Amino acid sequence: MTQLGGYQKLGHILVQSGLITKDQLQEALNEQRKTRERLGKILVKRGIIDEKDLAITLAQQLKLPLVDPLKLNIRSDVLEMILLESAEKYKAIPFGISGNVLHVATSDPANRLAADDLRFLTQKTIRFHVATESSIEEILEQRKSSETDLDEALKMLTDDEEVSVIEDTDEIDLADLEGAAVDAPIVRLVNSLLTDAIKRKASDIHIEPYEKMLRVRYRIDGILYEVMRPPVKYKNAIASRIKIMSNLDIAERRLPQDGRIKAKILGKEIDFRVSCLPTLFGEKIVLRILDRSSLQLDMTQLGFEKDQLENFRNAIYQPYGMVLVTGPTGSGKTTTLYSALTELNKVERNISTAEDPVEYNLAGINQVQVHDAIGLTFASALRAFLRQDPDIIMVGEIRDLETAEIAVKAALTGHLVLSTLHTNDAPSTVTRLINMGVEPFLIASSLNLVLAQRLVRKLCDQCKVPDDVPPDVLLDLGVPEKEIDDFKCYRPRGCNACNNTGYRGRIALYEVMPMYEELQELVLVGASSAELKKEAIRLGMKTLRQSGINKVKAGITSIEEVIRTTSRG
Repeated sequence: MTQLGGYQKLGHILVQSGLITKDQLQEALNEQRKTRERLGKILVKRGIIDEKDLAITLAQQLKLPLVDPLKLNIRSDVLEMILLESAEKYKAIPFGISGNVLHVATSDPANRLAADDLRFLTQKTIRFHVATESSIEEILEQRKSSETDLDEALKMLTDDEEVSVIEDTDEIDLADLEGAAVDAPIVRLVNSLLTDAIKRKASDIHIEPYEKMLRVRYRIDGILYEVMRPPVKYKNAIASRIKIMSNLDIAERRLPQDGRIKAKILGKEIDFRVSCLPTLFGEKIVLRILDRSSLQLDMTQLGFEKDQLENFRNAIYQPYGMVLVTGPTGSGKTTTLYSALTELNKVERNISTAEDPVEYNLAGINQVQVHDAIGLTFASALRAFLRQDPDIIMVGEIRDLETAEIAVKAALTGHLVLSTLHTNDAPSTVTRLINMGVEPFLIASSLNLVLAQRLVRKLCDQCKVPDDVPPDVLLDLGVPEKEIDDFKCYRPRGCNACNNTGYRGRIALYEVMPMYEELQELVLVGASSAELKKEAIRLGMKTLRQSGINKVKAGITSIEEVIRTTSRG
């Protein structure tokens, strides 16, 4: 018996609603005893009711939502969270995920065994939605027959091919670049991948060969999602096509190669940074998408709180000194620095940057691409800048003592220096510089401000729902006890607008530490990062976790995102 409360209950509801008669119910029950089929399936097979009425009745009976999976744009990585064999066995189609909840369409929603098995297989909480059996069968058939050839792979993406590669100042149609090893379907596939990634606002495209499959993933809002699996036999052709577009050696498959594509897609000029890496089963290719139109250069929109933005602006408008931005790779440091440079970029200021690589071209700013192989390092670029009558210098990253010492010297001799470091929070940046070998008195006298940051995903405004979080969880998160009763927060649900992820876009969490006199004195006496942090908080610094809590309270992000990206403190 798979229907909750027994088949008789469903039968009574159908009789009471006038959809079937008592005699029809009795005949169907007699057949059920012989065949062991579900009552609803027997009634549909006999033509007594249609499957849509059955689905509506089941949804009412079990108080579950009704869904048509054929009308949903289901991502392949979500669809494949339940193996095809299990999906066929339980008539189950996963179509969305929010937090740890997997949303599943099924024609047999009261099957408790199915719910338990799927929970075990996916390690997710299963939330059933009622669908007609024919819609479930149609999607299962699509899964079985999908990706049998390249045309099937193309259907998973987009039919748009509004892509042209820009070489120097001339626009060249992609057809002009086709080589003997790259045929038209491959050109269409690569064009479709680029176009689809732009439409989905992806930041990176990963093309990964394995022994028996080729996988394509997009990084969207910091998270990787699988979008398709083209036939593995095309892996070399796809790699060759991308190499042709980025002017790389298509014959070299043993060594890593880096290149760049400048293309016009959907009417916009987009840069792609291309990296080819030889792996066990072929070349893995990663394309970083650099879309100038999506670059946020307005500092008021980055995620600063009012007092944090005021402190940051005060630091970058000082005539000299050093401002350091810290955080892991992919935390938005470059965007923060570019937004500061854009605000400082006036005709009366000479601004130079050393970057590895130069991600975006900023008009009016002298940008230098670091090239270690020929001796153009951050340190050598910095030395050259000091002979170029600079006002403001930006160094992509302080990696070693030599670069750190030149940056400090520049900051002490009348220049504003902006740079980045890889540390976990603002106070530990000072300790990192000391460990590099920079004297504490030089740090205390040159450093204006340290800023640490992380990126969190923003909740989708169209589908976020209130979240009932226990007080002990809020306390553990770091919410002050006096705010617990009035603390409102939201969680992701998922809708078509956000591809059923529950999130759209990202925003930064900031920890801004101005170097007040009290902190300078602690640096001079060799205080630890923990002591610096304690004093900075006493002077008003909000930690990354506190910044996250404020954004949860404002309904911008979720508790899960803040926990994922910040440590306690």
